[in-house]
Amino acid sequence: MMYAYRDTEGNGVGGSLHIVLDDGNTEDNHVKWCIEYAKDRADAAGVELGETLLRMSRTQRRKLAGLFYAPTADISDRGHTKDSQ
Repeated sequence: MMYAYRDTEGNGVGGSLHIVLDDGNTEDNHVKWCIEYAKDRADAAGVELGETLLRMSRTQRRKLAGLFYAPTADISDRGHTKDSQ
């Protein structure tokens, strides 16, 4: 979900969720602000992702934000070798 959001035109630096995904501000109030900002921008995908983030722990959000710029292939292939696939 996060990578689809990132790869949408205009969201390369986090879109409506910039302060969480790009800047790493992961407190509940930061996520809630981003959700309201996404609503103001009619960014339905941003609202959905923000609500998903809000259900996560801060630790999970920090880890996810740390992966925001990782190439998608690096994430999906993590822990797999050609022999184990």
